[in-house]
Amino acid sequence: MARFAFFGGKGGVGKTTVSAAYALKCATAGLETLVVSTDPAHSTSDVFDQQFSDEPEPVADHDGLHAMEIDPDQEVEDHLGELRRQLGEQLSPAMVNEVSMQLEMAHQTPGAYEAALFDRFIDVMRDADDFDRVVFDTAPTAGTLRLLSLPEFLQRWIEGLLEKREKSIDYFERAALGEERVRRMQEADPIIARLTERKERFEFAGQALREDAAFHLVCNPDQLSIRETRRTIETLEAANLPLKGIVVNRLTPEPEEDEEGRGARYLRDRVATERERLREIRDFEAPVVAEIETRSSEVVGSLLADVADELAIEPTARP
Repeated sequence: MARFAFFGGKGGVGKTTVSAAYALKCATAGLETLVVSTDPAHSTSDVFDQQFSDEPEPVADHDGLHAMEIDPDQEVEDHLGELRRQLGEQLSPAMVNEVSMQLEMAHQTPGAYEAALFDRFIDVMRDADDFDRVVFDTAPTAGTLRLLSLPEFLQRWIEGLLEKREKSIDYFERAALGEERVRRMQEADPIIARLTERKERFEFAGQALREDAAFHLVCNPDQLSIRETRRTIETLEAANLPLKGIVVNRLTPEPEEDEEGRGARYLRDRVATERERLREIRDFEAPVVAEIETRSSEVVGSLLADVADELAIEPTARP
């Protein structure tokens, strides 16, 4: 089983519950496990009835299980602050002020949100030596897809910038400074150093996502969720990202045969409709790895362990 597990899907389908249940399943199997949430509502804290921060913390009463909650808005602010700091070291004050205004405007765009968040994801993956399994409760599907498309795109972009920077030093300064001086300038150039560091980060991310990550989608038995799941599957395939299975969540329990009345008739009609939807989902190329019924109360405590038992996703230890 891959070291990094991602649970994605349309907003509101129950990704936090499923990812927390799978993390619990891994920890119960003896794996040191970290569950990472990017949900702005901090639902992971609600699931475990414990407040978490943006650094891994042990989950009370669950040996081997840790959790952290990444605040996307704070990540964007931190990302902007770090860029300003680096610019202050490399540009004149006048240029820093101008570029800072441009950065401020750029960070209001959705792409900046995904870029800052993905930077944090890379940090988590690179610093995960203490854990056998890292489970990501990702953002809603649209944001997740942009997130997962970043490594290859940004790697190519940075390679282009790096080539241009090296050529600028080579073309414009060789005549005045000489061959040896230019070579030393390239080696010490802070912009080249920064671009090289970014390139290495995205190379790591791309390799980790394709070779050591498993993606599962959480889906509800309704048409909107099914259409979103179908689009996501196509996008993951196009990006050569391995989809391992689909979790169908919030299925309606069927009433007993002898139950009558309006409520029982509603439930039977609902179950019949969901069975049609379930057949659609089962026709997808990815296997259905769980069919989870709706609970009458929040999935916390022992109910989370019940959901974990329903997940046919083996928490096999890495070789």
